[in-house]
Amino acid sequence: MKAALPSGTRPRPPALRIDRLPGAGLGLNEGRDTVLGNLSFPPPTPGEQRRTDMERTGGNAVGFRPLYRQVYDTLLRRLADAVWQPGQILPSEGVLAAELGVSQGTVRKALDALTADSLLVRRQGRGTFVAEHDDKQSVFRFFKLRPDGAVAGTPTSRVVAIAEAAATIDERDRLALLRNARVVRLERVRALDGRICLVETIAVPSSLFPGLAAMELPNTLYSLYATRFGITIATAHERLKAIALGPDKAPLLGVPAGIPVLEVDRVAVDLEDRPVEWRLSTCLTEDIHYASVLR
Repeated sequence: MKAALPSGTRPRPPALRIDRLPGAGLGLNEGRDTVLGNLSFPPPTPGEQRRTDMERTGGNAVGFRPLYRQVYDTLLRRLADAVWQPGQILPSEGVLAAELGVSQGTVRKALDALTADSLLVRRQGRGTFVAEHDDKQSVFRFFKLRPDGAVAGTPTSRVVAIAEAAATIDERDRLALLRNARVVRLERVRALDGRICLVETIAVPSSLFPGLAAMELPNTLYSLYATRFGITIATAHERLKAIALGPDKAPLLGVPAGIPVLEVDRVAVDLEDRPVEWRLSTCLTEDIHYASVLR
């Protein structure tokens, strides 16, 4: 039996669950709370906003972000779905503009942003192409070691071991895998100008890369990921730390254990924001440095 309300008191309406509310136009309420009556909602996180926009637009229509970012997301979705393969030319700006119902300037701005993110390549007089990870320029997008006082050559590699196995706790954590997940784990050494300079231990989910352990691996793994498995690496998150070289890696590098080395811990993420590779690199730095350009 419900308790009686004091005289003159109006019953309180039931609590409502209201999802994020879109603004009335582009950019409305960005960075501010959305308010409805006396209800206040905090702004969505970037990840929430991106998912909401993609769900609302279905990858094709206009949502509630700057128009060129909506076009960017639409084209990014097509890259993730392998609508265009690495090395393939995209339709012209005019064709894309007509298809999406926007101006050529808006399409051009979205293509410029994708090019700046190294997902597309502009070739003067030829058009815009999906980036390929086997280009030398793309190799050095992710390989940051450079010889001191010399022009960097293309790194070479040699696989030491490769096998499929149950994922370790660290691998599950870094790759966001379930408890019973399996990975393909490989170890290889890499050289600059013929001199071995690092050891890499790489783990990828077996479910995303079936049969990888039985393949002959190229120097540039990201090219193989794209062409054979349809997985394009979009970004990589790295953590750098100075450590003492362990006895397990010393023989592969041909130096004594205990010397100072650079450890680079990298998680590579695909176009769908999934962590798809964990790479732990142990690098000699006597005549080599890590180069990074900040913008």
